[in-house]
Amino acid sequence: MTDTRTALVTGGTGGLGSATISAFLAAGWRVVAPARPGTAARLPAGAIPVDADLTDAAQVRAAAEAAASDQRAPLKAVVNLAGGYAGSGLIADTPVEEFEAMFAANLRPTYLTTAAALPHLVAAGGGSVICVSSRAAVSPFPGAAGYVTSKAAVLAFAETVAVEYKKQHVRCNTVLPSIIDTPANRAAQPDADVSRWVSPEEIAAVILFLASDASAPTSGARIPVYGAA
Repeated sequence: MTDTRTALVTGGTGGLGSATISAFLAAGWRVVAPARPGTAARLPAGAIPVDADLTDAAQVRAAAEAAASDQRAPLKAVVNLAGGYAGSGLIADTPVEEFEAMFAANLRPTYLTTAAALPHLVAAGGGSVICVSSRAAVSPFPGAAGYVTSKAAVLAFAETVAVEYKKQHVRCNTVLPSIIDTPANRAAQPDADVSRWVSPEEIAAVILFLASDASAPTSGARIPVYGAA
């Protein structure tokens, strides 16, 4: 191991998550990846899987403890990639249950994972939290109020972490992708010009930089990763 640090990466079974875990492993990090039971086989080889429902506070705490369990590789980065998308029509036509479901998918896992990991980051002398919002949070489009608003809430949460934990040497930054070039997005938009989309590997490189010491002066930033979109 060339870098004795641990990263806790959620959403590791998705396209962006897989690319991010692979980037951290290639850089020598120990990577712990919470995943729903039965999905660990979809994680990149080398990641340490932990069964966890990221909406369950107790299970998330256990995942954070697993990430911080190796004293030779202290927990120094938390990467919040878990989330989802659902369109719901115009606001007046959107049931409040569908609106709130986007907060459960996008904000709750980020909140629970970060809250569970922060004491470990502080104990390790500081570290980096990276959250994933969306271009839609700062440039909304119609028909997805729950998604847009929940991703804006992720931004606000990340900036609050940056302010609250600055003196404890914990940084928190957010990346804002446009459309990510994943198989799922290609299937959902078969007629799109994918040359304008951003690749998971490009975003993963930015996330790895934000976890590294090279980005030490940076906290509370909103970083666009739009590709050519």
